[in-house]
Amino acid sequence: MAMALKKEELLTIGKYVQEHLTEWLPEQPYRSTDRIYPIELGERMVRVEEELKNQRELMKQGFDQIDRRMEMMQIDMDRRFEQVDKQFELMQANMDKRFEQVDKRFEQVDKRFEQVDKRFEQVNKRFDDVNTRLEAIETKMFQFMVWSSGFTATLAGIVVAVIKFT
Repeated sequence: MAMALKKEELLTIGKYVQEHLTEWLPEQPYRSTDRIYPIELGERMVRVEEELKNQRELMKQGFDQIDRRMEMMQIDMDRRFEQVDKQFELMQANMDKRFEQVDKRFEQVDKRFEQVDKRFEQVNKRFDDVNTRLEAIETKMFQFMVWSSGFTATLAGIVVAVIKFT
């Protein structure tokens, strides 16, 4: 369990540690600066520098490998994008061909409609001709009926006159 210390208690503990620090340090052989000789410090510094140099080289190699991998990935991605572009171009070309075929079919349908329109015009002309002929026949039939009625009435009159005078 942690205890909350007051500021006064912390100051007291700090003073106690300062007073006894010089007594405690000589007991630790590697922590005392008096016991470490300058040669040992130099050797340690050289080892640390060599280790840092090795670490730097390893990091450089790692970064170079990452750079090479990134370049390879970039090349691979470029190649894939080119393939995708080619596929899109092929799809576009196919779509253009299909649209051209559809346009040709629409042109053929338009031509057929024009032919059908011409046929309808011909049929309309024929109906007009038939109507004209029927009207002529109707007129002739009407004239025939009038002539026939007149002839029948005249003949009936003659027959009645002959019968009366005989």
